Amino acid sequence: MSEKDTGEMASREQLLEKDRKYVWHHMTAHNENPMIIASGEGSWVQDVDGNRYLDGMSGLWCVNVGHGRQEIADAAAEQMMKIAYTTLVQSHIPAIELAAKLNEWLDGEYRIFFSNSGSDANEVAFKIARQYHHQNGKPTKHKFISRHRAYHGNSMGALGATGQAQRKLKYEPLGVGFQHVPPPYCYRCPFGQTKATCSLQCAKAIEDAIVWEGADSVAGVVMEPVITGGGMLVPPDEYLPAIRSICDKYGVLLIVDEVICGFGRSGEKFGHLNYGVRPDIVTMAKGMTSAYSPLSATAVSAELYETFKVHETTSHFRHINTFGGNPVSCVVALKNIEILEKENLVARSAFIGNMFQERLQPLLEHPNVGEIRRFGSALGIELVEDQASKIPATAERVMSFIASCKQKGLLVGKNGDTVPGFANILTLSPPLSSTDEDIAFIIDTLLAVFDINQEKG
Repeated sequence: MSEKDTGEMASREQLLEKDRKYVWHHMTAHNENPMIIASGEGSWVQDVDGNRYLDGMSGLWCVNVGHGRQEIADAAAEQMMKIAYTTLVQSHIPAIELAAKLNEWLDGEYRIFFSNSGSDANEVAFKIARQYHHQNGKPTKHKFISRHRAYHGNSMGALGATGQAQRKLKYEPLGVGFQHVPPPYCYRCPFGQTKATCSLQCAKAIEDAIVWEGADSVAGVVMEPVITGGGMLVPPDEYLPAIRSICDKYGVLLIVDEVICGFGRSGEKFGHLNYGVRPDIVTMAKGMTSAYSPLSATAVSAELYETFKVHETTSHFRHINTFGGNPVSCVVALKNIEILEKENLVARSAFIGNMFQERLQPLLEHPNVGEIRRFGSALGIELVEDQASKIPATAERVMSFIASCKQKGLLVGKNGDTVPGFANILTLSPPLSSTDEDIAFIIDTLLAVFDINQEKG
């Protein structure tokens, strides 16, 4: 071993020693040997050992324009030299320009409240919804209907809205007023229906919950267009329009969580545009900056916003976030959206999804693949012990596929810590900027990995 190699090895071991001593990792049980990422370019990342991996999850569903964008770094540095921080108690130019751009992308008239994470954006949505009803003469409307399997954040209210039992263990009681109904999960329909006999009982379940809870007590329905982290559960095309009609019928607000589905991931600018509905409130984060800087937003329809102008001492929205709408983050978001537009990455996302759909069909012949679900360029592969029984694949089997992908240079995800016994969905969400060669690598790697596992039995 050369002196240079010895020095690099020592450096890596020193980093790991510090990591073990000081870092508390997310979502893992004391990870003693984490992969230490050192750099990234395009759809690829490199660890401190020099190993390159295609980032098949865009970090955590977020690096939509890919890694290493010099123009974003330059825009951030320029803004830092102008003014790096000022609160949105007043205003600043990047926030004004970004709010206008978001309205353009939403194709509607919304007022934008900036925060710094998806959890924050949803907490803001819940508070706004309750205060809106209160100031609209209906103070008893405070409950929210969500779905099992859905994820809406880690804070106490957002976790209350989340329908993932394992995320809540040892943290309850959480925020109150959140009720859950079965998700639109066609592969394992909670209502025993098939696609041929579907009567949208999953949508009717939301109406039933509103009626049973009492419409005068329900403030809103909160949902992702597609349940992403909970297993890539893609609803029937008629589902979201049906929910919009139900909300209108009972005077309930429709809150659409676009934290993952937004900013091109769905093949449209926002996921709800795939279904032709207009939400009352839209929450967003992740792809808004491609995770180059923390930022989130809660977009509230102009009609709702007007009720916060009444002349009472408590009529304004009494909520503040120190880092929400940071000028640097807003500039990063503007440059990120500029890239999405200039490089036509929304259409690119749809194209990537079509490549997945066309070329991954052979996976359905594998005995451990139950179903492949896609929304734009986001992909879920449900693993089973066998196709006939649909028994969810064991944790060991799921991890063997993930490890095989990593060994071949592809990082994929799974729906971990969601519902006991159902952490069996592999997930992919590559950068929208991925080249044809990148996508071919993902597809070829998946096909090779499943062939290898099939041969091994």
